[in-house]
Amino acid sequence: MIRKLSILDRSRTRRGHPAPQALRDTVALARTAEDLGYHRFWVSEHHSVPGVAGSAPTVLAAAVAGATDRIRVGTGGVMLPNHQPLVVAEQFGVLESLFPGRIDMGLGRSVGFTNGIRRALGRDTGDADRFEEQLTELLGWLDGTQQAHPEVHAHPAEGLRTPAYVLATGEGAGIAARAGLPLVVGDLRRRGRVAEIVEGYRREFRPSARGAEPYVVVSGTVAVAATPEEARRILLPEAWSVAYSRTRGSFPPLRPAEEVEALEMAPKERELYEGALTGHIHGTPDRVAAELSAVADLTGADELLVTTSTYDRTALLDSYTQLARIAGLAP
Repeated sequence: MIRKLSILDRSRTRRGHPAPQALRDTVALARTAEDLGYHRFWVSEHHSVPGVAGSAPTVLAAAVAGATDRIRVGTGGVMLPNHQPLVVAEQFGVLESLFPGRIDMGLGRSVGFTNGIRRALGRDTGDADRFEEQLTELLGWLDGTQQAHPEVHAHPAEGLRTPAYVLATGEGAGIAARAGLPLVVGDLRRRGRVAEIVEGYRREFRPSARGAEPYVVVSGTVAVAATPEEARRILLPEAWSVAYSRTRGSFPPLRPAEEVEALEMAPKERELYEGALTGHIHGTPDRVAAELSAVADLTGADELLVTTSTYDRTALLDSYTQLARIAGLAP
């Protein structure tokens, strides 16, 4: 069993509950996570996605940190190719200064997922290929070693110890290894692939001032309920939303599970929907505990980052509560 559990919340919008409510729900969930004993709470970065309200992760992280007292708070992640490394360093410097010892800097290499978004951000797909260079620059701003702009300093970040994490699959895992940084890898529907990535990361890891040993966080959806059927219903809204986006090109707000169950779907949409339900960790507490033990044995992960989204907030909170009990978290 992976004993260190954390949460990544993407501030998913729900039918009848628009984006402002989604952001308030994220802050409320962070307070609950702290009460339940979760280790850290991260927020995400998405641009021009109708179903996701989290577009400014460092701003939202500040709200989460301000509403909590002990839980670590961070980003899962800031998409570094979308930003100037100096600005990212400054933002995390402010966060670390306001909430010392509680801030995590999770960094990803994705750019906007459509041409229009990339143009609006002033980026293109090639910027993702510069992630390793940008990461090196960002870390240089934090420790004062960057030489590209010798008369410029990232105040108040310079000299602060803000832990950095790399969200990655494939080549990104190699970047994390070469930088001597912790790796965050998902998703658990492809556990064999995750295990391969983790093995390569550990093999290539180079100790650094930021990490003497490899550290692995695996991420994925986990749903716990009294019965397998109830646990599966937690997954339905997100699975439908994924299928809808891949057939219609728009990522919609989540709908209640009972509405999803009653929908007529075209064959392609039904195929995508069923595929989106496959492979997640879900079921009764005993079943979930057994699956998490299998993941721990397969990956040797140090930490699990849970990414569950659903329409029913009561069911979601109950799932997180039961998961905390399974892992023996201390409130």
